[in-house]
Amino acid sequence: MDIRTERVYDWSPDAGEYATLVDRLWPRGVKKARLAGASWDKEVAPSPDLRKRFHAGTVDFPDFAGEYRAELEGSDAPAALVNRATATGAHTLVLLFASKDTAHNHAEVLADYLRGIAA
Repeated sequence: MDIRTERVYDWSPDAGEYATLVDRLWPRGVKKARLAGASWDKEVAPSPDLRKRFHAGTVDFPDFAGEYRAELEGSDAPAALVNRATATGAHTLVLLFASKDTAHNHAEVLADYLRGIAA
């Protein structure tokens, strides 16, 4: 299964993909109807404490990524997400996120982690 990330504001539903919002908070300005074809998986998002520390700048991205990976490794949620996507027959899992920074965000860390367990 192909796993990719996409900013929620840019996403358009596509046949053959399983899309899920991976933010703990609902994205500002996005109506629920806009994401009607996607699921919302808060369980794979970083913990509130880690998210707040990262956004406050008290932890840099490499440290954030390491702590987040440790959270993922201690959870059943990542494997459950891959199983749900696989069960639908989708060929692509799209991780939707709201961050403006498309290179340094939790969805990129999550995608990398999921690629490792889905292989």
